[in-house]
Amino acid sequence: MTVPLIFDYHAVRQHRTRAVAQQKSITPLLEATADILLDRLDDVSRRFTSALDIGGRGLITKALLQRDIPVVSLDFSIDFSLAQAKKAPSSAPSSVAICADMDTLPFKAHSFDLVMAHLSLHWVNDLPGILRQICHILQPDGLFLASIPIVPTLQPLRVALEEAELALRGGVSPRISPLPTHYSCVTLMQRAGFALPLIDREVVNIRYRTLRALVSDLRAAGETNALTLRDRTPPPRALFPLAAATLENTEEGYFATPLHMAILSGWAPDPSQPQTQKTLKTPFKPSF
Repeated sequence: MTVPLIFDYHAVRQHRTRAVAQQKSITPLLEATADILLDRLDDVSRRFTSALDIGGRGLITKALLQRDIPVVSLDFSIDFSLAQAKKAPSSAPSSVAICADMDTLPFKAHSFDLVMAHLSLHWVNDLPGILRQICHILQPDGLFLASIPIVPTLQPLRVALEEAELALRGGVSPRISPLPTHYSCVTLMQRAGFALPLIDREVVNIRYRTLRALVSDLRAAGETNALTLRDRTPPPRALFPLAAATLENTEEGYFATPLHMAILSGWAPDPSQPQTQKTLKTPFKPSF
């Protein structure tokens, strides 16, 4: 089956590389969301010996090294992979950084006993395929942990831009990336073959006073428009002021843009794992 090219990977790489120098401005937010995922890891009472960090912006790699877990970091941008791993303690295990598109993982089967992906898988064209690959490269009973933004993240911005462009042009252009839903994450984990899948939902409340501040943070996170079908011509000069007027017209003096995240957890199948109870093949007959 041909995978639809939803995202322009060249643009994704450019945006993430540019964001390395700007990431400091949103580091508290990135660290807070990373801690949500790392808390799930710390709840697991076992020792991991080989980890893969997919798109963790250096934060996950740094945290894993601090936990004495050797790690390979993979990102569209090599600069992101190296960004904060350099700050790890000198006594930490060595790490390796790889720059590659995320649709095809360059690892053989059973390479890792831990794979983590923090706010990165929503840029993958083939999300079902990448989840199957992750399950394949995990060792039996290996753990997969991921956070992924889901609907309705950025919905206020999407609506404001669409209404403004519709008023100015009589039509709309794709400006906000499509995101999965909580339910679709459940289905994808099951189809990928993970054992004991668990999908939680977390909401991080974020408020802005201006649209300019929101766009600035999206740039600093490398999260600006990289859709293949994006409009390559400059937008109307009045587009963003008109959208800003819609968003910023609140009695509170700010507008909310909460980050909705699905926290994915699953294990590579192994015979030692608890098995779900099988359905009886013959009808149950009461004895009375």
